[in-house]
Amino acid sequence: MKLKLLVMLLFGSIMSLTAQTQGSISGKVTDKTTKEPLPYVNIVVKENGAVVTGGITDDNGAFNINKLALKNYSVEIQFMGYKTVVTAVSLSDTKKDFSLGTIVIAEEATTLDEVNIVKETSTIEQKLDRKVITVGRDLTTAGGTASEIMNNIPSVNVDQDGKISLRGNSNVRVLVDGRPTSIDPAQLLKQIPSTSIKKIELITNPSAKYNPEGMSGIINIILNKNANDGFNGSFNSGITFGKTPKFNNSLDMNYRTGKVNFFANGGSNFGKNFNDGFVTRTDAINSKQTLDIVNDNESYLGKIGLDYYLNDNNTISVYTNQNYTDGTGNVDTYINYPLSTGLPNITQLSEYDTDNRNNTYNLAYKHKFEKEGHTLDFEGNYNDYKQTQDAYFNTLTGDVANAYNDNILDKRQNTTLNLDYINPLNEKTTLELGAESRLIRSDNTYNTTNPNVTNPALQNSVYSYDIDIYSAYATFGQKFGKFSYQGGVRFEHYKSDANFNRGEVTFQNKYFTVYPSAYVTYSLNDKNTLQFSYSRRVDRPSLEQTKPIREFSTPLVTSLGNQYLEPQFTNSVEVNYTRMFGKGSSITGGVFYRLINDEISRVLYPDENTENTQDQIMSYANFNNNTAFGFEVSANYKIAKWWDIQPAIDFSQISQKGIISVLVPGTVDDYEPTNKSVDVAAFNARLNSNFRVNNRLSFLLFGFYRSAVDGVQNNSKDMYKIDSGARYSLLDNKMSISVRFNDMFKTMRYGFESLNPYPQTGEFRWESRTVYFGLNYMFGGGKNRAMQRKMREDNTKQGGGGMF
Repeated sequence: MKLKLLVMLLFGSIMSLTAQTQGSISGKVTDKTTKEPLPYVNIVVKENGAVVTGGITDDNGAFNINKLALKNYSVEIQFMGYKTVVTAVSLSDTKKDFSLGTIVIAEEATTLDEVNIVKETSTIEQKLDRKVITVGRDLTTAGGTASEIMNNIPSVNVDQDGKISLRGNSNVRVLVDGRPTSIDPAQLLKQIPSTSIKKIELITNPSAKYNPEGMSGIINIILNKNANDGFNGSFNSGITFGKTPKFNNSLDMNYRTGKVNFFANGGSNFGKNFNDGFVTRTDAINSKQTLDIVNDNESYLGKIGLDYYLNDNNTISVYTNQNYTDGTGNVDTYINYPLSTGLPNITQLSEYDTDNRNNTYNLAYKHKFEKEGHTLDFEGNYNDYKQTQDAYFNTLTGDVANAYNDNILDKRQNTTLNLDYINPLNEKTTLELGAESRLIRSDNTYNTTNPNVTNPALQNSVYSYDIDIYSAYATFGQKFGKFSYQGGVRFEHYKSDANFNRGEVTFQNKYFTVYPSAYVTYSLNDKNTLQFSYSRRVDRPSLEQTKPIREFSTPLVTSLGNQYLEPQFTNSVEVNYTRMFGKGSSITGGVFYRLINDEISRVLYPDENTENTQDQIMSYANFNNNTAFGFEVSANYKIAKWWDIQPAIDFSQISQKGIISVLVPGTVDDYEPTNKSVDVAAFNARLNSNFRVNNRLSFLLFGFYRSAVDGVQNNSKDMYKIDSGARYSLLDNKMSISVRFNDMFKTMRYGFESLNPYPQTGEFRWESRTVYFGLNYMFGGGKNRAMQRKMREDNTKQGGGGMF
């Protein structure tokens, strides 16, 4: 018994002595921009460069590392996408428990993979060459797809057909995770679930590193990625109630173990969309054309791939995207004439049955050199696209019926090879080099059974459009205290060959050109930044704009391409200012000026190949040299803990010159081309207001206004709407439920009026007033692992885990 007592006393003394010689390190980690705590941050404790122990922060960003010997340590705060913070800690008998307090860490210039943490409120940040909108729950509540949330983004507009524009201009390039896709942007945005979007980058004046397409710049959609160990995923589902319900679903998953990360994504989007409108001719003809449009589409997409980490410095990634879309569009057109004209009424019932297959295969290799930030990236990408369209037309002109079919087969192959090299020569100087080749092959076959075709462009035909682009770029940047600059140049050889009906009409365009860029930034202090930038860009005619084959047709209007289009070049200058406030608030403002050569625009002119003087051709043409200027201001301001707002306004004015068809005075159907000049001014305003009741429940209000715009061909009327919504989080923030009432007062519509080639007015409406219900659920028990898997989010990163 005495022996047991002696052993217990000895053990207790040893434990007491050990406790007296042990210490702890604690603290809390927060984000510099949002001021929010960061969970799963790696805390590494080192002694003389060797790792002793470590841990991660909890859901509140806090950490506490115990059982440390009383020695001198260095503590590293490591988190993917953020700059590592290192601090010295000395534990002694007089200070065994060391508190680091709140440690603020900032994001690096290139964002890396991170845990999928969805913020309540979206944030706007002005970086060196882009504006970055971090998508919070307030934006994802806007609707089920990317198309529905884009109108909530400053400087971005999406029209009733899904066409996207930036700063009032539709010549914008849309990327997903820094990569182009062959999917039409209007269709692409409808296929990406809003809850899959992490950030949206607006690059209004891209550097020489980027492909130079897109006059108004680039919209880069960055999807959520997961770099967690183990199995993780998220499920998203939404339903939109309009005239009929529309459904969207997506499932994102990844499994990471050892050196391999597997990922898979799947999504679907289906339902009917309704549009209706009218066009009235207001001269002596006084006809009224009424259209009733129903599109019933089903879209399915999937992605599967893996990342293999050969070692800490070498990574290989492969993936494939498979995208399938089937749709049926019914367009019923009714044309009525007054009895005094003697013209018969026309009814056309048409159906477009479209089938799309879009498959992408990608291989990427990344090598990291010993020096931090010194990298080499190679990527090969192959895209195979096929679309078939069977169109059925049943036209009744008075008592005369005409039924016929159209068939279009469209095939495209796009092969891209890309090499990027980044070398930080020192802490203040960076050199970037790269090369790229793009080979695009397109074939289009058109067949019709219409016996009444007189326009050669609407008869049976074949059309090919091949493009070869070889380019190389170099950028050089330095930083001196508060001043930094970056200069770059891109060299490019371009060749395109258009061939209509196997040699009957051919057109070739070949040129070598240079695209320079320059950025200058001056930080007055930590809260005020001023930036100047310049770039030269190009808008090349797309396949849709060049192919002389029917895009769509009504009894009075037929849309065709123009294979003789020339590229348009733009020189752009911008000045931007950013002001940071406390509590994550900020305001950004900027002005821009553009000089545009040979601008590509829509034109409408009489069809000379028909006896009907009312028939019109809608096509594309190069206008003369034009200029544009404008400004924009956006802010993210927290009025109170429970209330924040994001106001934004933008204005643009384009001086356009073009050729339109004008009726010769004293004639009925004789038209002549005439030059017309006009200053096209557009103004947009948005206000997003979020009201947070508690940590789980919040409400939002959104208002939008777009001014009337006078153009060379048409004058469009103003548009406006008000949305409201709510969201509720549960299950420790792993699940969220949202609802949104879009266009509560049903005020959205597109109205226009035109004088040439003859006076017309019109208005189109779509299902703008809808109610959306959405659910998001994140699952999996994996732990974060701070291993870098750099991707081409800013055209320097590539990788898996996204949806396209």
